[in-house]
Amino acid sequence: MTTPPDAGPRIDPLTPDEAAHLLGETRPLNIFLTLARNEDLFTSFLSLGSYLLSRKGTIPRREREIVILRVGWRCGSDYEFGQHTLIGKHVGLTDDEIGRLATQGLDGWSGQDAALVAMSDELCRDDVVSDATWARLAEQWSQPQLLELLVLAGFYRLVSGFLRSVGVQREPGTPGFPDGAQPRVSR
Repeated sequence: MTTPPDAGPRIDPLTPDEAAHLLGETRPLNIFLTLARNEDLFTSFLSLGSYLLSRKGTIPRREREIVILRVGWRCGSDYEFGQHTLIGKHVGLTDDEIGRLATQGLDGWSGQDAALVAMSDELCRDDVVSDATWARLAEQWSQPQLLELLVLAGFYRLVSGFLRSVGVQREPGTPGFPDGAQPRVSR
């Protein structure tokens, strides 16, 4: 497994003042301050990311965060896991559930939650969802929602790889992985 940079960011984030014209109402998180070094990319990235996290998306917030947290853990992104730990708690995930998303296997998950975890694992490991997992997902989700789930997981794989490769640092006070949890990076 290739490890992320140890010495800090490979690309320094802009200051909030330098990026103010792009950020508008967006919180000046390090991910955005780094992406702001490429204005066109930042704008496009924010468009898709905002859709997936907005009320326009059709995946309920709790289930969305299960996918994002599991993908962040599978991809080894403590930044992504930490940011979405905060969001996950806000939308109803418990500390126990968040902790279980940073462990191997489906222990403790049932029904559709287990299918979301399995989907995330399979996409991160194999780049495809198995027939069995697809069938379980299709019992709950419409075809447009299935497409959204796949794009959601893929987008956060992209984000996690970007964060790790560039070495984006967590903001002070933002958690990383739960104590003792080691990321399960596939391949």
